[in-house]
Amino acid sequence: MSQPSALSTNGLSRRKFMAGTVSAAAAAPLLASRAEAATPVAAEPKLRQPVVTSLRINEQPYELSLDTRTSLLDALRDHAGLTGTKKGCDHGQCGACTVLVDGKRVLSCLSFAVMNEGKDITTVEGLASSDGKLHPMQQAFIDHDAFQCGYCTPGQILSAIGCVNEGHAESENDIREYMSGNICRCAAYPNIVAAILQARDETKGA
Repeated sequence: MSQPSALSTNGLSRRKFMAGTVSAAAAAPLLASRAEAATPVAAEPKLRQPVVTSLRINEQPYELSLDTRTSLLDALRDHAGLTGTKKGCDHGQCGACTVLVDGKRVLSCLSFAVMNEGKDITTVEGLASSDGKLHPMQQAFIDHDAFQCGYCTPGQILSAIGCVNEGHAESENDIREYMSGNICRCAAYPNIVAAILQARDETKGA
C-alpha cells in the first residue's frame, strides 16, 4: 500500500495547494492597486499653479490666470489675444517681440508676465489713436516702405519709438547702433532708418 504524501497527511491536497497559489497571484495586483490608492498624492508644486495676474496693456486692464513661468510674450499672444507682438527666436536675439513697458523697450520673450504687474505695457495694437489715426512712427514706416514680409515690423516700430524717447536717434549712425537688436531678415534697414528720421520729432514724448 502506498504511503500518503506529506501534503495529504496535513489535510492539504496537491489540487488545493495549486488553487490557493493561483488565487493569491490573482489577488496581488488588486492589493497593490489598493495600496497605491491609499498612498497620498503629492501636492502639485505651487510654481505650476496658475495665479491671477493684473496687467495694464494699451491702457486697458487685464486679469489673466497664468502660470508664474509664463513669459510676457506668451501672456500677450496666448492669453490677452494681442498677436501683433511676434515670437521670433524666443531667445531675446531678434527683437521681434519688443514692447514698451513704462515707455522703455523690453524683450517680452525674456520677461515674465508676473514681473510686469502694475506697469504700463504698450504693444503695436495700442499705438493708433481711437479714431484710427496711425502713430507717426507707423505712418513713417508706411511712407518709406520700411518693411517687406512685415514679421519684424511691430517690434521694429516699438523699438524705434523707444529709441527716439531714449535720445538715441540724433543721427543715422545712432539709429543703426541702437536699433541693432532688431533684426530684419528682409534687410529693409536703410528704409527703417529713414522712417525713424521722419518720425523722430513727432515721436518724442509721444
